[in-house]
Amino acid sequence: MSTTVLSGGRILTMDKTHPVAEVMVVNGGRIVAVGDLDLTDRYPDASIVDLTGKTVVPGFIDAHAHLCIEAMHPRWADLSQVTEASQLGPALVAQAEAEPETEWVRGVGWSDLANGFTPTRRDLDELGIDRPVIVVHYSYHQCVVSSAGLDALGISESTPDPRGGAFGRLRSGALNGLLVERAFSEAHARSMHSYRDPDRWPDNLVVAARKLLADGITCVHDAACPPWAEDMYGRLAREERLPISVVTMPHADALLGPLDIERLEGPVTGEGNERLRVGPIKLFADGGVMPGIEGSLQGREISFGVVFEGLEDQVAAVVDRGFRVAVHAIGNRGVEAALGAFEAASRRSDEDHRFRVEHATLLSDGQPKRMAELGAIGVVQPGFVHHMGGAVDGFELDKAAWMPFGDLARADVTIAASSDSPCTFNQPLLTSARGVTRCTSKNTTIGAEQALSYETWLRAYTAGAAYAGGQENERGMIIPGLRADMVVLEGELDAERPPRVAETWVAGDRVFKS
Repeated sequence: MSTTVLSGGRILTMDKTHPVAEVMVVNGGRIVAVGDLDLTDRYPDASIVDLTGKTVVPGFIDAHAHLCIEAMHPRWADLSQVTEASQLGPALVAQAEAEPETEWVRGVGWSDLANGFTPTRRDLDELGIDRPVIVVHYSYHQCVVSSAGLDALGISESTPDPRGGAFGRLRSGALNGLLVERAFSEAHARSMHSYRDPDRWPDNLVVAARKLLADGITCVHDAACPPWAEDMYGRLAREERLPISVVTMPHADALLGPLDIERLEGPVTGEGNERLRVGPIKLFADGGVMPGIEGSLQGREISFGVVFEGLEDQVAAVVDRGFRVAVHAIGNRGVEAALGAFEAASRRSDEDHRFRVEHATLLSDGQPKRMAELGAIGVVQPGFVHHMGGAVDGFELDKAAWMPFGDLARADVTIAASSDSPCTFNQPLLTSARGVTRCTSKNTTIGAEQALSYETWLRAYTAGAAYAGGQENERGMIIPGLRADMVVLEGELDAERPPRVAETWVAGDRVFKS
């Protein structure tokens, strides 16, 4: 096995004891030595990689993404640029023609951020498509379906809203096709069935994963893997086709549904290897477009959104079976439910539960401290700052903070960075910049006191994310013994002018070069 020495630049090890090095040595896919320039003399026969003017960091780990879903996006109508009903037709009709055998016609990426546009069942019916049509919101927490879609789901005017979800209605009470939270979840699952073919899906996933290498992403925690996705990942791993490493976070087939009890009988957290490993079970405390929020707004008490029932019992069942657990909690009511469930579970045993709070978008005063006391990890998305423009203007609760990254850091909560892709852009160098500047899509600044430094975000995308995935002994730092997954950056670590990925290395091999 040949030895490679990388030197001449700046190596950020993410090791708090020795944070910066001048030389790293790689052999057999692993880091064998890290140190000062004189280390080079001990490897006279090594291949030399000149890093002059460049910075090396460990390979980025996206600690919360949905790769198994994003991989399917090229097969569906792209509605991300649609801003009015008249623009729906071309993409959806073309989708129907391209996939004539599928039970449902799917469009994805519809957004109401720009002008509040929301399609209706009537808009979809008027396209004349001969099958149910579903238009999925960019958040993956709501959708709009055609009349045929409502019929296929067995939803009529007299159907009551499901627990944890809602049906959109006109003032007359008639259904308008909007399905929110767990009402969306069932429609999503049903419409996915005919796209999950065992031949095309793995190929799509390989393509999607390979694209991530250009952004320096060498590992993804897939945050809600239904059984079929776990099966496909296992197949790709056995065939040695996975371009990046994956930590699967098992979940039921219905994306926002409760615990899949049957999955508790399968492989537990930690099983697998460095290429594919089982992570924590994924559960939901609250909604996404209807997050659980409460508090005082300009002296007036408010409480709204969806908080799902039974979380404490689900968390207890998960930890009793030897799994770790990750809970989606966006609003402070959702976080409160998650922390309560974690506290109850921690009393059941003194194991390293490594509880994960996914998102933590709105926290009340005191919640970061409680997270720290539990050893809980904040798995956050700095890129979400982009979406907050206009969304929270004038909606700042007393004794609470939006995107409270600074509060989490000051409470000594471990922060793991992530994208939640495809719900937003996934490039770590760009999302990290949002976490520094706190600049929104409306060119406004939200909560400047919650900003963290650029290097702090790079640590959250490496060592922090590795810790969240139970991977700290295999990746996330540049220290001897760990995998030689790394990213070579060009440019200063400046949030105003973010650097770019020059090279990405996986297990000691250069797999991307710009």
